[in-house]
Amino acid sequence: MDQPRLPAGLHPETISIHAGTIRSQFNEASEALFLTQGHVYDSAEQCERRFAGDEEGFIYARFSNPTVAMFEARMAALEGAQAARATATGMAAVTAALVGQVKAGDHVVAARALFGSCRYVVEEFLPRYGVASTLVDGRNLDAWRAAIRPETRVLFLESPANPTLEVIDIAGVAAIAREAGARLVVDNVFATPLWQRPLALGADCVVYSTTKHVDGQGRCLGGIVLASEAFIGEHIHTYLRQTGPAMSPFNAWVMLKSLETMPLRIERQTRSAGLLADRFADHPKVRRLTYPGRPDHPQADIIARQMTAGSTLLAIELDGGKAAAFRFMNALRIARISNNLGDAKSLVTHPATSTHQRFKPEERLAMGIDEGLVRLSVGLEHPDDLADDLERALAAI
Repeated sequence: MDQPRLPAGLHPETISIHAGTIRSQFNEASEALFLTQGHVYDSAEQCERRFAGDEEGFIYARFSNPTVAMFEARMAALEGAQAARATATGMAAVTAALVGQVKAGDHVVAARALFGSCRYVVEEFLPRYGVASTLVDGRNLDAWRAAIRPETRVLFLESPANPTLEVIDIAGVAAIAREAGARLVVDNVFATPLWQRPLALGADCVVYSTTKHVDGQGRCLGGIVLASEAFIGEHIHTYLRQTGPAMSPFNAWVMLKSLETMPLRIERQTRSAGLLADRFADHPKVRRLTYPGRPDHPQADIIARQMTAGSTLLAIELDGGKAAAFRFMNALRIARISNNLGDAKSLVTHPATSTHQRFKPEERLAMGIDEGLVRLSVGLEHPDDLADDLERALAAI
């Protein structure tokens, strides 16, 4: 199989179309979809060499697949990572990145502001197997330092965080991790590899739910772990191979085709999100609007250092709590109610009753989530139509 070599220094728009392409003997123009569970060998000796790792090649779809390998290579090139491993879901990627590094007796420090399922892995799942965890205010570097123990092995954060869009100093936390002999894992899903590069800021590992902006059209689940070849080889490869949360070849093919348009989609969605943020930040029925592209963001100085643009997400706090939030959401006619994000369609969710509903009210408030908070994922609709939709919905409160 032929794997074309690309010149160095290409822009993301070019990388997202061409990187990692593998062509069969038929020289297909579009990436091939290899729907196969296993592979055959020319001889028993070749099979032995493949399983022993003495010969490169595909063995079984739980281990690797040509279509999935193309997606991994393209994402690695886009992220600036040496290696990547795709997974069935974003949470499979997060779990692999954490569990693959720790054993009983180790300790994990994580930012308090996390997606609900990420909090579950850190707070409840890892401690079941003897891995202690501590949650901190991720914005406070002193809190990270104070939480470090001799047995701390991993630091974990989202930035921007889900759903509050608070931003953490990735380079600052990475320095703390290095000093402690620990490794930093960053969930970069809200920023995408276009607007933030955690590895360049000192992170050891980056994870994504590729369900979000990568697919970006509400079709397929997926996740990916990106890091150095040494990190993937030591902490991720065997874990995924033996436990089996593999991405399906079909989903990988969909993601490959989606990557071709991702820069166009994300640029448009980000621009529209910025326009909506500016229009509604001072609306009389909006208590607070948080958007990483605005100068009034609480961490605007950090954003200027580590992000090249804002996000496709807005966090909108409304006076009137849950009742006002529900009236607002139910009055929308273009943006639809869903817990997904990064879609071509604009989506709105109420975190307190969906993604973070299992937390006690005081726990949600500690994460910055009150009953009046709604999270808007801006899609590809015309921004004027979205603005009119939001205006009508705010009038319904």
